[in-house]
Amino acid sequence: MAADTPTYKKSEAGYRDKALKMYPWVCGRCAREFVYSTLRELTVHHIDHDHDNNPEDGSNWELLCLYCHDHEHQKYGEFVKYGSMAEKKVEPATHNPFADLKAMMKK
Repeated sequence: MAADTPTYKKSEAGYRDKALKMYPWVCGRCAREFVYSTLRELTVHHIDHDHDNNPEDGSNWELLCLYCHDHEHQKYGEFVKYGSMAEKKVEPATHNPFADLKAMMKK
C-alpha cells in the first residue's frame, strides 16, 4: 500500500485478507461460491456494523456477496429508521364484502 493510503483502507485490506484466508469463499447468505477471478464480488461484513471491531479470531466478520451485503445494510438502515427488522404481523382481513350480497341483489 502507498504511504498516502488512508488508514481505513489499510485496515480494510488487513481484515479482508485475514477473512479470506480464514473462511471459505462462499457467501454466508446465498451460498454462492467464488473463485479467484470473482473474489472482488465477495465482501467482509461486520456483524455488529462496527468497522473498528476487528477481533483476530474473525468473530465479527462474515463473507457476503455484494448483493447480500447491500441487503444486510438495507435491513440495518430500516432498523435504525423504523426500530425493528422483524416483519410486521399482518392480521387476516375479517370483513366480508359479499356478506349481504343476497339482500343487496333483492333491492
